[in-house]
Amino acid sequence: DVAEALSRYIAYHEELDRVRKKVVSATIYPAILSIVGTLVLGFLVFYVVPRFARVYEDMSGKLPFFSEMLNLLGRAVHEHGWMIGAVCVALIAAAVYSASQEAVRAWVNLRLWQIPGLGEQMKDYQLARLYRTVGMLLRAGIPVVRSLDMGRDLLAAHLRPHLAQARRMIEEGRLMPAAFMAAGLATPVAARMMAVGERTGDMGEMMGRIARFHDEEISRTIDWFTRIFEPVLMAVLGLMVGGIVVVMYMPIFELAGSIQ
Repeated sequence: DVAEALSRYIAYHEELDRVRKKVVSATIYPAILSIVGTLVLGFLVFYVVPRFARVYEDMSGKLPFFSEMLNLLGRAVHEHGWMIGAVCVALIAAAVYSASQEAVRAWVNLRLWQIPGLGEQMKDYQLARLYRTVGMLLRAGIPVVRSLDMGRDLLAAHLRPHLAQARRMIEEGRLMPAAFMAAGLATPVAARMMAVGERTGDMGEMMGRIARFHDEEISRTIDWFTRIFEPVLMAVLGLMVGGIVVVMYMPIFELAGSIQ
């Protein structure tokens, strides 16, 4: 059955690549927007603000509060610019080094799992991979317990004890939907679909359908997130840049008003 197994393997990777490309394409635009916004803010803070600060040093009268704060920031950047730049570079280097460490990545991943909403989507993605793999193995004639053992490493480390619990209950004679629900590895919809698969004797095909169902849920969540996050990010960056520009020009507006 090598030809059939290879075709299933290709289909499996096509499904995973489809979800992965969806996630990557959804993050490209926000990432570019964030980088450009950061560069613009850096240009304003490190180049424009210090020059405005030198202009305002000779102005008589009290500056508005926010302009005074911006003036102090401009003087600090002008006097200690190299030190601030070195600190920023050191922080970036430390972040890159930390991201290369397995322990740090595991700690960050665990914290991401604890974020409401995001953790649920990450769990659905992990379960979709497990369901798709187990379904492919079941269609190839491999027993359920052995299939669960083979798919164990697809789950995150903190979910593997739950899979071991479900496996143990299945070995003891519990039905697969009940075991997965008790272990927290199935939603009510997935459990009902598993029950249908057990009654029809086609659990492998049903596991694949459950995986596709979770993939569609993840895709809808990504579409919803990008439609909301992109305009919010643009608004935040626009407010930050516009706020800095307005605060820089506020003393000039006041001076023009006093002349009138």
